[in-house]
Amino acid sequence: MRLWSIHPDLLDRAALVAGWREGLLAQKVLRGMTKGYRAHPQLERFRTLADPVAGIATWLHGLADAADARGYRFDRTRVVLPPGPERLPLTDGQLALEWAHLRAKVIERDPPWLDRLAAPRPHPMFDLIPGPVAAWERADLLEE
Repeated sequence: MRLWSIHPDLLDRAALVAGWREGLLAQKVLRGMTKGYRAHPQLERFRTLADPVAGIATWLHGLADAADARGYRFDRTRVVLPPGPERLPLTDGQLALEWAHLRAKVIERDPPWLDRLAAPRPHPMFDLIPGPVAAWERADLLEE
């Protein structure tokens, strides 16, 4: 599961579509509707919110907005709440790690998309702050 902190406009098609699918799974997990993925580290930051489900819904709407701009049809009726005012901090270290990870993926699967990856920006619900990679991040990405 990769719930990108990067602005959805910067995600290539594969990352945007996978993020949508994984975000919908995260929504189910946060609503207590699954047996698996309940301890997935990517969900830790959403659980810090007063309403984690509202947080993931806000995140999903950000992806749907980017999909709409590209002419994709993400089914917003699957998101259980409208976008809200939820905000989360995002460290510049985490953004840099995800940026490098996205660029590596794009080089493999969609090299022309690299031209759009001039500078990282966070998803609209994140406030960028100085700091290291998040404690919940996958260890294998830290080794790259």
